[in-house]
Amino acid sequence: MLGYALRRLILAVPLLIGITFISFLVIHLAPGEPVELQAGGDLSAQSSAQAKQLLRETYGLDKPLHVQYWNWLMRFVRLDFGRSFAPDGRPVLQKIAERLPVTLLLNTVEMLIIIALAVPIGVLSATRQYSIFDKITTIFVFVGFATPDFWLALLLMILFGVQLGWLPISGLRSLNWEYLSFWAQQWDFLSHLALPILVATFGGLAGFSRYMRQSMLEVVRQDYIQSARAKGLAERVVIGKHALRNALLPIVTILGLSLPGLIGGSVIVESIFAIPGMGQLMVQAVFERDYPVIMGNLVIVSTLTLLANLAADVAYGLVDPRIRIVGRRGRR
Repeated sequence: MLGYALRRLILAVPLLIGITFISFLVIHLAPGEPVELQAGGDLSAQSSAQAKQLLRETYGLDKPLHVQYWNWLMRFVRLDFGRSFAPDGRPVLQKIAERLPVTLLLNTVEMLIIIALAVPIGVLSATRQYSIFDKITTIFVFVGFATPDFWLALLLMILFGVQLGWLPISGLRSLNWEYLSFWAQQWDFLSHLALPILVATFGGLAGFSRYMRQSMLEVVRQDYIQSARAKGLAERVVIGKHALRNALLPIVTILGLSLPGLIGGSVIVESIFAIPGMGQLMVQAVFERDYPVIMGNLVIVSTLTLLANLAADVAYGLVDPRIRIVGRRGRR
């Protein structure tokens, strides 16, 4: 398993380079330039052609695309994403380092809650098919799929933030946060995260619980499950030991594909609740044509996607030992 993981990591390097090359071409072929969009568009209306050309030379935009990409790639090898085209001119890594922990915290908590609730809900729905519990969860799934995140967020903000006044509706800290005690600061931070996590968890919980239910239904109909029951094993042993591990395989795949969303999947939630995370940074960079920041975000998302696929493959071996046995036989 370790050798397989190392081979996958080595093969991921040229794949990552290919992804960055295509992404670099696409964002530079999009209409508009940072030079024309700086200062809210005032530069394009008031500055001369010489001033624009000077800025292009400063940013390196006057060079051919392949030269620009090569220069970026040489910096990337040194883990240097350059400086932002925004007026502050700050290093891209510094901007990302400020936003990344917030997004990872928000989405990691969301994913843990979804997994902790979706697996038992899906198992209970499958083992009690057509029961009252199954019907209630089916309604919940339909509502979860049909409810847009922004609409749910606005409803919760109006109810809990405006009418009831129980929870804050924007940011991560209150204005008087520095004057609060330690435990009051922690509660203030958690209360700011409550609504964003609830909104982000609602749709994901509906989807994962439905996937888990369908996977479990397919497994419990298999012959080996019927054989286990015929041997007189307790139902909790049949479901928990024999059926659950095989039913988790599709969920591992879906979970692996969902991990890259930890970076870019919270754009709507972060924008509505004014949370300074990676999603909000990516949206601002796209509107401002901030190429270095866009490329920095894309590299992180691409790397996370490749690592997520590798983690899913390794998790297969942990969930189903037969996969490890096949791998060893293949090497012989």
